[in-house]
Amino acid sequence: MVEAVVFDVGRVIVQWDMRSLFAKLIGDPAQLDWFLANVVTEEWHFQHDAGRPLSDMVPERKAQFPEYAALIDAYAKRFLETIPGPVPGTAALIRELHDAGTPLYAITNFGAEFWDMFRPTCAELSCMKDIVVSGRERIAKPDPAIFRLAADRFGHSPENMLFIDDNAANITVAAAEGWQVHHFRDAPMLADELRGRGLIA
Repeated sequence: MVEAVVFDVGRVIVQWDMRSLFAKLIGDPAQLDWFLANVVTEEWHFQHDAGRPLSDMVPERKAQFPEYAALIDAYAKRFLETIPGPVPGTAALIRELHDAGTPLYAITNFGAEFWDMFRPTCAELSCMKDIVVSGRERIAKPDPAIFRLAADRFGHSPENMLFIDDNAANITVAAAEGWQVHHFRDAPMLADELRGRGLIA
C-alpha cells in the first residue's frame, strides 16, 4: 500500500545540465568538454549539494584554475541557467497525484544557496507537503541517513512510500532502507507505474 509518493527534483521534475549554462560562455566544443570534465564538474558541484558553502568552494576553485575565474563565478551567479526547463510530463503527474489527495514529498540533492534561488521558479513544489534538501541538512543521497531523516520528517513508514529518482545508486540505497522505489527514466514509464499501483487513473 502506497500512502505517499516522494520525488527527486533534478532530472525528474526539472532538467539539469551544466552544459546548458557553459555552452553559452565557451564557444569551442573541445574546450567546453574539458572545462566540464576538469573545472566545474558535477563531482565538485556535489560538495555544495552536501552542504559546503559557495563562499568556500568558489575562491578555492578560482585559485586552482585562475584562468577560468570568470566562468567559475558564472557557476555561482547563473546557476539557474543549468536548469533549462521541466522534464516533460512530470508536472502533470504531480498535479494528478495531488488532486487525487496523495501526500507528496521530495528528497533532493541541492545546495542550500542554489535552492533558495530555484525554489520560487518551480510551481509543482507547492504540491509537496515537505521537502528534504541535502544542502540544508548537510546529508546527501545516497547516504542512508537522508532516507531515515526523510521517513522521520514525513511521518510515513518507508515501506508505505514510493520513492522516485533517476539515480540508480539512490534507488538502491532507498530500497535497502525499505522504501518502495521507481527508477525514473521518463514520465510515460512513471505514469504506467502509478496507474499500475492505482494512484492515478
